[in-house]
Amino acid sequence: MIVGLTANSLAAHYTLTSPDGRLQMGIHTNPRLYYTVSMDGNEVIAPSPIGMVMHDGRMWNGTSEITNVTQSTHNDVVYPLMGKNKVVPDCYNELVLSFGGEYDVHFRLYNEGAAYRFVGTGAATDSLVIAHEVATFDIKDNPAVVLPDTTTYTSWEVTHSMYDRLSDMRDGEWGLTPMLFDNRRHDYKVVIAESDLHNYPGMYLKKTQGVMCGHWAQYPRCIEMGSWGNFITVVKERESYLARTSAQHTFPWRIMMISDDDRRLLTNEMVYLLAKPQQITDTDWIKPGKATWEWWHCAILENAPFKSRHLTTELYKYYIDFAAENDIEYLLVDAGWSNVFNHLDFNKNIDIKEVIRYGKEKEVGVWLWTVAATLFHNKHIYLDSISSWGAVGVKIDFFDRDDAGIIPEYEELAKACAERHLMVDFHGCSKPTGLHRAYPNIMTYEAMRGAECAKWDTSSDPVYRIQNAFTRMLCGGTDYTPGSMRNATREVFRPIDHNLPMTLGTRCHDMALYLIIDSPFSMLADSPDEYRKYPDILRYLSQVPTTWDKTIPLLARFDDYVVMARQSGDTWYVGGINDWDARQVVVDFSFLPVGRVYEVEIFRDTHKSNTDANSYQREIKRIKSKDTMKIDMAQGGGFVMIIKK
Repeated sequence: MIVGLTANSLAAHYTLTSPDGRLQMGIHTNPRLYYTVSMDGNEVIAPSPIGMVMHDGRMWNGTSEITNVTQSTHNDVVYPLMGKNKVVPDCYNELVLSFGGEYDVHFRLYNEGAAYRFVGTGAATDSLVIAHEVATFDIKDNPAVVLPDTTTYTSWEVTHSMYDRLSDMRDGEWGLTPMLFDNRRHDYKVVIAESDLHNYPGMYLKKTQGVMCGHWAQYPRCIEMGSWGNFITVVKERESYLARTSAQHTFPWRIMMISDDDRRLLTNEMVYLLAKPQQITDTDWIKPGKATWEWWHCAILENAPFKSRHLTTELYKYYIDFAAENDIEYLLVDAGWSNVFNHLDFNKNIDIKEVIRYGKEKEVGVWLWTVAATLFHNKHIYLDSISSWGAVGVKIDFFDRDDAGIIPEYEELAKACAERHLMVDFHGCSKPTGLHRAYPNIMTYEAMRGAECAKWDTSSDPVYRIQNAFTRMLCGGTDYTPGSMRNATREVFRPIDHNLPMTLGTRCHDMALYLIIDSPFSMLADSPDEYRKYPDILRYLSQVPTTWDKTIPLLARFDDYVVMARQSGDTWYVGGINDWDARQVVVDFSFLPVGRVYEVEIFRDTHKSNTDANSYQREIKRIKSKDTMKIDMAQGGGFVMIIKK
């Protein structure tokens, strides 16, 4: 529902209401363009100015004459190729204000949140130089803040700083989006994010005069190769503007996800729904799945009939044999198979073409690690070669930027890979902003502190993983790399780099990550020999899907725990993860169809798990949809259920 009350052409007020009537967005143009958002009559976001400032001094701030007002209601569904759900409702009310034939501003209100964007409407032959954008988010009631804090424009694998009140943050502090705000007065969460980012820098949030405002990297003026390994593009100087675009450019959506139920937030799809629709028609070759992988455990193999740790053709065939024996779809060959600057200069100990051929013989697809900057300059040469050898995907690493100079490279690489039927895992990259909808061959992005960080510090712990379920994971598939078989309490854990690492949390917690983390391309991070010691766990890892027909969050409390049910065909999976407080949860099976008896296989923590994180127990029970089950989770614990007819 949309109501417009117009005093005159230069001062207008409009109210946009969500389909379910709970959210309202006020749009105002006097004295300049700003918006408000409320839920159930309570103001969520106070008057917040928005606008664009051009390098020549022109301003898109709502003070031009409103030349047209368009309103519409949309009620449809979309069918993602992979993800949380096979069918996603796409229902919203929209208002478009046109200003002087120069720009439009689109406002949308879903039941799940609000969004707006600017769209240039100038002549196709004209261009814009954007000096600055005004994106204000004046979130009410001094909320708590989960700040993915940073001081650079080069890393998305950051830790979180927790503030009980926004006022506790220093002015000038800034961090990544998505960023979560917890209004404890009215018990709702607000997550600020963005979608449909093209030829424009990614948005950060910076506290400015007490209010959170958009913040962006300026356009690069001088770039050199440097940083770790000297194969990363490093910005040495920046321009005084953000981006150069056409006068008809469509700028990113600014998103405010809003929920008074932590469970509903876990399945918010606004980033996906607001992104550019699918650009690929032939998708039969895009196949989600899991991969065996040598990097995390340093290729240490206890039982191999050859010397482990050394990357060789024989070693990779060992991994392929393991994958084939256990219905694991893929092998990921990480760094070391070629010269990072020239992917046609092979490691003399690895016949990569033979590895790929052997994988095909065993029906195991092979992915190859690559360096982003190497592909920037030679994408067609190297991608043509990788495709011709028969590889099925590429892990593209070390972007380490999200300014307007590099953002187009993500799409160009995704498109080039799609043309060659190559799937993509972006690593060392900025957070997803919906490009995986346009190019569903993009399976995952990193953009969080994954299991690799257990080699170096304690940052990727159970609390961090739970927090990311409510923030980073709302953007798209996550290259977290679960599967650790050396699980540790806080008292026992120590970082181990060049050997066999361990992870924080229990064995069942790590197993449940396959059900909590959205990752269409997921790793089995530990060694084949380690998995073979635990046939029951290996059987679960072999069978667990990486994309779902339906997702139902059963229980959730931000910062504390998540319990989620996932459906794949006739099988349901339930996974739960816990923070560092041991607790009992009650799983209600009413999501199952009635009138049937189900067999449930359960992996759960034991009474020893608080001191021995590797301890777990497996049991089989029979249940009906009317039943409930109490589950005790240890400190940093979790559980897994596999439910079949």
